Amino acid sequence: MSSPTREKLLKLALLPLSAALIAAAGCTSSTMATGTQTNASSGPAFLIGTDAPLASVVSFQVQLQSVELMDASGNTVNLLSSPTTVDFARYNGLQGLVDMNAVTAGTYTGVAIQLGTATIGYLNTTTTPPGITTEAATLTTSTVNIALNHPLTITSKAAGGVPVGLRMDFDLASSIQTSGGAITGTVDPTFDVTTVARTDQGAHIDEFIGAVTTPPSSATASSFVITGPHGEPFTINVSSSTEWDGGATEASLNTNSIVSVAGQFDPADQTLDADEVAMISDKGFYAGGLITYVTPSSGAASSLDFYVRSLLPDSTAVQLGDIAQINLTGNETYGIYWMHNAFTQLFFNSSALTPGQEIMVGGQASAETNLNALTVDRIHLHAWGYNGTIVAGSEKPGQGTFQMQVKGFAGVVVPSTITVYLGPACDFRYGLGAFTGLADGASVRVVGLLLKNPANGQLVLLARHIDGLMFSDMTVAAWQ
Repeated sequence: MSSPTREKLLKLALLPLSAALIAAAGCTSSTMATGTQTNASSGPAFLIGTDAPLASVVSFQVQLQSVELMDASGNTVNLLSSPTTVDFARYNGLQGLVDMNAVTAGTYTGVAIQLGTATIGYLNTTTTPPGITTEAATLTTSTVNIALNHPLTITSKAAGGVPVGLRMDFDLASSIQTSGGAITGTVDPTFDVTTVARTDQGAHIDEFIGAVTTPPSSATASSFVITGPHGEPFTINVSSSTEWDGGATEASLNTNSIVSVAGQFDPADQTLDADEVAMISDKGFYAGGLITYVTPSSGAASSLDFYVRSLLPDSTAVQLGDIAQINLTGNETYGIYWMHNAFTQLFFNSSALTPGQEIMVGGQASAETNLNALTVDRIHLHAWGYNGTIVAGSEKPGQGTFQMQVKGFAGVVVPSTITVYLGPACDFRYGLGAFTGLADGASVRVVGLLLKNPANGQLVLLARHIDGLMFSDMTVAAWQ
């Protein structure tokens, strides 16, 4: 990261916080699916990825060479079509599809995960100001064998089998080794793997991003096709209950469109029944990541910097791990993922941009030749996981609010405490069962939308999930 960019990273105003936005949105959840064909002896199986977080780690990319199921006789099947690289830190409280395949029917009692090379990107506080450092990781083992607590039974398509799968949770906090509060570079891969049915919460896909390869055949068509994790086609089904974001409709999709989809695996044919479709690009290029700096800090923004952690295609000037700058023209279309009401444009526009927001931007790939001068026509706000500690005495169960001091990378760009608001459908996970489980000083992760009050510029975090964390995040100093 260049020195001027690092200076921008910490050059932030301390913004007061407010409650003005809670009435406009609630918390929802969503899910996903594919289109692989099965034969008489095989059935549909999927692999879901997620993470247990470590706030100072902004990226952990590792190659999954294979994920093999094993039955009681030692027979194995691979859930991956081919080796794939997954950035587990990118999930940060969300769940994504790693792969979907037709595999041999049977009952499987164990799984072997074969890993390749890995890298860690982390907040390095030894630089002034702090910056992002990415280094190769050393794995203590390349093979992780896990006995499943509940066997995974895959039923053949011919016998009426419906999609089932594994939820693979990579525990960053337990895996990434430290010494004296500093990351050492050694990773002891620790996974929590559970079997899930397609309707389970653990099978829910929050975000599946792909380029449209086959648009709807008509304005009222019920499906379209996008690319999957390995370039394979995935069929997306839409209905009258599907919500569309960013001005998207069936008629607006074409082969330059990149969409973010949420939904649930269809029981009949492994396709995805979408409950939400967001148009994040209509010109063939998108990049996603965390806003680090906005110019000016109040009023309509003329530019912003953001840390890039997702990208399509990868043939432009922008690369994963970059701090990219977007020049705003005032003609951009703004949207909010999973927030659907008449006030969306009021809550997210050029005057509502703020450091710490997770965004996806879309533009024309051929025009993105300068990392420091991107021009985009779409900006979408997405939910993200913010790690932190609960401020003592701030819990107000009657109002459904508490204050949190954000930690890690997001804590650098949002250094003040923020007020968390619970929507009517927010859930509590990973050791938390209700608001009453929140305690002074407890480590939590809030997955939600960071919003700016249009009336006074104060920040709030509208929660979708509240996760209990069984550890306290370290402040990363440097590699040993």
